[in-house]
Amino acid sequence: MSEDSVQKTIAQIREEYQAAQLQMLPEFISAYRQDTRAGVQKLTAQAERKLQKLEEERARMVRMTEYERQYAAYTYVCGVDEAGRGPLAGPVVAGAVVFPKDCELLYINDSKQLSAAMRTKLFSKILSNAVASGVGLATAETIDEINILQATYQAMREAINNLGIIPDILLNDAITIPDLRIRQVPIIKGDAKSMTIAAASILAKVTRDRMMEEYDRMYPGYGFAAHKGYGTKEHIQALRKLGPCDIHRKTFIKSFL
Repeated sequence: MSEDSVQKTIAQIREEYQAAQLQMLPEFISAYRQDTRAGVQKLTAQAERKLQKLEEERARMVRMTEYERQYAAYTYVCGVDEAGRGPLAGPVVAGAVVFPKDCELLYINDSKQLSAAMRTKLFSKILSNAVASGVGLATAETIDEINILQATYQAMREAINNLGIIPDILLNDAITIPDLRIRQVPIIKGDAKSMTIAAASILAKVTRDRMMEEYDRMYPGYGFAAHKGYGTKEHIQALRKLGPCDIHRKTFIKSFL
């Protein structure tokens, strides 16, 4: 046990641990590993677990950047994904993201695997770290007019056009977008395998969720803020009671009316 360790109370050491940044944890562990007090041993064990989780996350992100490394010869590698193909109401929204080379942004994952709070936190980090990002959408009216698949393609093309740069290659979640001259790599379950596709899915999901929360204020009674337009029991009950509103996809709700 070091002399400094003896002089500090467990409460003081706990405050030091809580204030420590991740990069400071190895130094914290080294300083207090020999302290035999049970409370201090508990804190060093917590620090070690936190470091272990950090290393596991970094290893996961190495796997999540396999395709980015594979196509690193391209200057602008763009991930593309969508949110909202399945709901009964609201737009389908697409995101497009280009990161700088060797960007390390931990905890990015398929948006469906993240909590709303984590998506919001990562949304800000994606925008601040990206070389370029873009969002596109197709309204419920467009979905009814040209079908959901074509509307999704339209939203994706718009997201790419809104990047402000021309990407050299697109990493897409499982699909090939028609009417583009850019090279495309469709990746099955790409939002769980590629950091840029996952980032695009977060961008699209958070954007769409915020739109549905605004629609909830415009069209009260349907519960859009809670279910985001998906076909929950509560949504279907409200639809049958109130009838469709302007943002309902008429081709999606026929069986419920």
